[in-house]
Amino acid sequence: MREQASEKGFSAKFVAERQSRLLGPLEHDILDALWTLGGLSGKEVFTEIKRDRRIALTTVLTVLERLTRKGLVTKRKGKSVYLFTPAHSRDEFARVASGDLFRDVIEISSSGATASFVDMLADSDPDGLDSLAALIESKRKSLAKKS
Repeated sequence: MREQASEKGFSAKFVAERQSRLLGPLEHDILDALWTLGGLSGKEVFTEIKRDRRIALTTVLTVLERLTRKGLVTKRKGKSVYLFTPAHSRDEFARVASGDLFRDVIEISSSGATASFVDMLADSDPDGLDSLAALIESKRKSLAKKS
């Protein structure tokens, strides 16, 4: 029981630290607004974000510029203001970000990463286990054709 509690504490801390390295909370909220609403001006993004937190317009604009430099947001000149749009869909971003994370974890322990992933999938989306099994079978067939 103590080991499980310790593991949960480590897990929560690791996830929090990893998330902050991937996207900060404000970056996440800004991208979420753009994914939900599409192309927005900086002021429109600010209007969305300030509903949930006290924040300055200049802070939102600075983070939008950082997201643009990171390649996560595109910026184009509109009629009178710049419009910001996500450079990738939510699913594309999740695929790339989770791929990077999985690669890092698999380098440490492939079996541990696999077991953890299956456990999380079973908890959050039990039907996803069938999809995972189908993907595994498809990949096996693809690999067999190559050899």
